[in-house]
Amino acid sequence: MKLSQLAVEALDYSLELTGDCEILSLSADSREQSDHGLFFCIKGAHFDAHRFAQQAVDNGAAALVVTEIQEHIKVPQLRVSNDRAAMALIARAFYGFPDQHLKLIGITGTKGKTTTSYLVKAILEASGHKVGLIGTTGNMIGDQWINSNLTTPDPIDLHMTLRKMVDAGCDYAVMEVSAHAIWMRRLEGITFEAGCFTNLSQDHLDFFGTMENYYEAKRSFFMSGVVKNAVVSLDDSWVLKLSQELTMPKISYAICTNADLFARDIQIREDGVSFLLSLWNDKYYPVQLKLMGMFNIYNAIAAAGIGLIVGADPEVICRALESVTSVPGRAEVLDTHTEYKVVLDYSHSPDALDNILTAIREFIKGRLIVVFGCGGDRDHGKRPLMGAIAGKLADFSILTSDNPRREDPNDILGAIEQGIKPTGGAYIVIENRREAIKHALNSAKSGDVVLLAGKGHETYQEIAGIKRPFNEKTIVMELLRELKEEGSEGA
Repeated sequence: MKLSQLAVEALDYSLELTGDCEILSLSADSREQSDHGLFFCIKGAHFDAHRFAQQAVDNGAAALVVTEIQEHIKVPQLRVSNDRAAMALIARAFYGFPDQHLKLIGITGTKGKTTTSYLVKAILEASGHKVGLIGTTGNMIGDQWINSNLTTPDPIDLHMTLRKMVDAGCDYAVMEVSAHAIWMRRLEGITFEAGCFTNLSQDHLDFFGTMENYYEAKRSFFMSGVVKNAVVSLDDSWVLKLSQELTMPKISYAICTNADLFARDIQIREDGVSFLLSLWNDKYYPVQLKLMGMFNIYNAIAAAGIGLIVGADPEVICRALESVTSVPGRAEVLDTHTEYKVVLDYSHSPDALDNILTAIREFIKGRLIVVFGCGGDRDHGKRPLMGAIAGKLADFSILTSDNPRREDPNDILGAIEQGIKPTGGAYIVIENRREAIKHALNSAKSGDVVLLAGKGHETYQEIAGIKRPFNEKTIVMELLRELKEEGSEGA
């Protein structure tokens, strides 16, 4: 497709074009080799890709999208007023507007996005649809996995993935929508059949600065006219605030508040939860959920609300909810064949850690041992908060590295200690995460639960800016073998 044609199809505002050429690929990474590529010169918080435009051209880029014409580079250039919005719109047009052939479901919130998206996917598939999924644990087309590094991919990867979904026969796509993606306008031009707002609690304040700014990013997703129908939790004060502003059709859900959908007769079990799903206080459906914790009841009724919006039968919804046995890295009980349980969870914010510890407390017979840390180069304020939560709810805490990134791990651990010390909770610091997990497994006895918090589905650990392989599922199995061998040698 010619650059001029692509610009006309994608952008509905005036622009400056210094030449024309055939475009065969898109890129936002100047290091990528391309063939007749279009390179987007995005201005970020820490660097300006205009500086790398010549490198992109040397690697095969045939044209540039810029906010400032680069006079010294002799290739066609398309000047736009908003680089991020233009990248999203151009990617959408380049891949043939794939979103127009799908019904999109967007799920946003601090917690619950991943699990809710899996539950919605199950409901839609049980209703006879072929479904794509885009989110933190990776992307799926039906049962096929596609790797992804972001909760909501950048626009080029996003529209490439949506095109693959359309070509594979999907009619629905369920997408986790991050606050960063909203703020960075990665979703420009897309319309969602339904949007769900699960909750809002402290996270990402390193980026947004205040909870109010964080909320405004989420709010803008619903107030910009791109969401046709809304599903909202009335038990969350931030979501309730938004709900009172919404003018589009909506379904509310709650456990503690009157709402369109709510759960009653809740029973917490070691292997899940059961409840009656109430629809408009008129009809009731029993649900035996195989996922643990009160927070997963919220995820289930949120998914049920989305199912009802798209016309799914209530009985099909309930059967689909019951069919989901686990979600990668979300309150995932590992198959360790030990007398104690090992639970993997992505909880990396104060509220999420509180939720999973509280959920385990409801069924535990022995001690609760938690292994956790906090990410580097991220919200510093949540570190002592998470320390305090662990000190109050766990019997024993092992403070360790998460993804320290470019920070000194000991500085992060010191901040967590500031929160845990005043609680009087028992803890130890073992900076090396593998050794910390080994200590937890070696300490655990019959009836105990070892919670590995923070990494969840991730298969790497980022230290000093370098990502190294670190799959906790694999590591747990390796350590159990080591401990067994050490025990045999000792005998």
